[in-house]
Amino acid sequence: MAIAKLARKVKRPYGLWVKMTAVTMLGLCFIFVWGVFSNSSSSITTQRESFEDIIEPSSSSSTSSKGVQTQTQLPHKKEETKAEEKQNFGGVSNKEKDVLGEDEKKGNSSATVPPEHDKGVAPHKRVHKNDRDKDKVRANEVSESDGNDESDDKEEKEESEGELEGEKEGSDRDGEVGVDFEMDDGGDSGLAESLDQDSKLFEDGGVGTSKGQFKGPLFDPNASYKWKSCSTRSKHNYIPCIDIEVGGGKVQSYRHTERSCPRAPVMCLVPLPHGGYGYSQPWPESKSKILFKNVAHPRLAAYMKKHSWLVESGEYLTFPQNQSEFKGGIQHYLESIEEMVPDIEWGKNIRVVLEIGCSDSSFVAALLDRDVLTLTLGLKHDLVDLAQVALERGFPAVVSPFGRRRLPFPSQAFDAIHCGGCSIPWHSNGGKLLFEMNRILRPSGYFIMSTKHDSIEEEEAMTSLTASICWNVLAHKSDDVGEVGVKIYQKPEGNEIYELRRKKIPPLCKESENPDAAWYVRMKSCLHSIPIGIEQHGAEWPEQWPKRLESYPDWISSKEKLVADMNHWNAVVNRSYLNGLGINWPSIRNVMDMKTIYGGFAAALSRSQPNVWVMNVVPVHAPDTLPIIFERGLIGVYHDWCESFGTYPRTYDLLHADHLFSRLKNRCKQPVSIVVEMDRMLRPGGWSIIRDKVEILNPLEEILRSMKWEIRMTFAQDKEGILCAQKTIWRP
Repeated sequence: MAIAKLARKVKRPYGLWVKMTAVTMLGLCFIFVWGVFSNSSSSITTQRESFEDIIEPSSSSSTSSKGVQTQTQLPHKKEETKAEEKQNFGGVSNKEKDVLGEDEKKGNSSATVPPEHDKGVAPHKRVHKNDRDKDKVRANEVSESDGNDESDDKEEKEESEGELEGEKEGSDRDGEVGVDFEMDDGGDSGLAESLDQDSKLFEDGGVGTSKGQFKGPLFDPNASYKWKSCSTRSKHNYIPCIDIEVGGGKVQSYRHTERSCPRAPVMCLVPLPHGGYGYSQPWPESKSKILFKNVAHPRLAAYMKKHSWLVESGEYLTFPQNQSEFKGGIQHYLESIEEMVPDIEWGKNIRVVLEIGCSDSSFVAALLDRDVLTLTLGLKHDLVDLAQVALERGFPAVVSPFGRRRLPFPSQAFDAIHCGGCSIPWHSNGGKLLFEMNRILRPSGYFIMSTKHDSIEEEEAMTSLTASICWNVLAHKSDDVGEVGVKIYQKPEGNEIYELRRKKIPPLCKESENPDAAWYVRMKSCLHSIPIGIEQHGAEWPEQWPKRLESYPDWISSKEKLVADMNHWNAVVNRSYLNGLGINWPSIRNVMDMKTIYGGFAAALSRSQPNVWVMNVVPVHAPDTLPIIFERGLIGVYHDWCESFGTYPRTYDLLHADHLFSRLKNRCKQPVSIVVEMDRMLRPGGWSIIRDKVEILNPLEEILRSMKWEIRMTFAQDKEGILCAQKTIWRP
């Protein structure tokens, strides 16, 4: 009845007003209901498929450049015109485009999320939706790569019990954030204009910003730090992601079977050796002698009694030139290899070599005299710590487990791989260890293996395994003088030979399997196809050294970006670093570039300081440029700076960090742990050069002061700055 009455009223002259009133009331009711059941902060959801547009988070509160006190101002030419400045720097808006090109779009495919890290985030960790999306993408990559063959899945289940100890201490991996690079070219105008260019890069929108990504300062400016010494089992030789922190005295090995980091970031300082620490010997004196107390170890003392290539002489540990693990002498050993395979021209055709396992480092030292850069892989079972001895002497080395996961190198990287006095069971575990060597060895590259004790069973197994991957035996010689048997294999240069195999075991990897994926990726029971197109890295052998350093292969999309990177770091190193920071460069030998792009800093430093070698680190969240670094004849690794690096404490003379911290915002649960890691890696008296935004350098300077580091120079212009600090011998 009420509805009928309302209908009759609507037909009256004033019924139109009733209609409008009813519509208005319905609209208000709809808005009220929407406001109650809808959250304004999540009413619009944007799902990202990529992170190419996320460059640098912008701060909600601007920081004045006066926050960093200038102690030493580097000279620069004031008469430089704006046109010349633009020419030197290459322009702001095009800089990122020139530096990255297509690499930015690809991202670093070497990184995957380790399964043991995918367990959520601590309560205080701020997780962005973008980070969760990124983790989903990485998880899909892992599932796709691990699905190559079912045998790998079965082996993973069988090996899970052996890895249980490491899994329990595995760290939580933070969400990945899209990263871009910047190049603040110093040009001819020195540091001031270089920092001014950094400021313009962010003010003018040259790299862009992402709203909502920045959640506050990287370091809490109001925090105070009280440090304590690490009380771990390995004490002064503590390597966080390699060593087991605690354990019973009956446990013979104090190292994980695989890389496994502590759940909580390391926030303690590694103590000095019990016998004290002395400043390292400068190069080249360190080749022949080092301070014994710097590397003192009970197992090392026992090792010295059985080997004559290292001798304790007073306070020093000496290395006689006429003594070597190779009884005929290292020079005789190298000459015999060249006689067996004349194409092996050390220092020309062969530039980058991987040495499996540490011994007396005579092989590394002898090749260094021939312009061959050899990276030693210190294995986890090296309980004598010979890799630490090699680093103390000034030879490149990294420490890594070598069991079930890939090594942190790209594919087609090394010109040759050497295993001297080799006792590695290459044929075990289905031959996966040798398949990994095949992955990182350049096509037509050489695998040189010398053994002292030949076993017929092992010899037959090795012969069958190398034949299955089509390695050609170039030479086999039993040296009566050196008392070793030497075999030289060569990797094929094309895929045709794979198709001629009667049994396709191991099979070829799927095309979706990325050969450069290396971070927390399991070794595969398959062979990657050999690159054949000029657009693929590894398809052609590089130029001879030293022309190789400045040559640009055809597979690099844009040569201009490499030229810009080279010119930039040549200017910065020659006009700022060498003369303006107060560093005693003759005392610098072991250097690390913690965030490199194309190895420009390493190349520039090697030209002006030939006694220096640089470990180039490409972060796993950055575009994958490590193949380019190896192509230039330099060395490097993939790494995630939310974790500890694979090296002993006190092994580097200089650490270089170019906008490393600003690129790690919202990735690491406790960014201060990166500074703690820098303190662990750096020798007392070592230097650190940090270029970054002023809002990061201000609290970072206070953190370094709390560690009793000496701040030697700070300089700031607009929003960009540089900090040069020197570590002292102080320990808590």
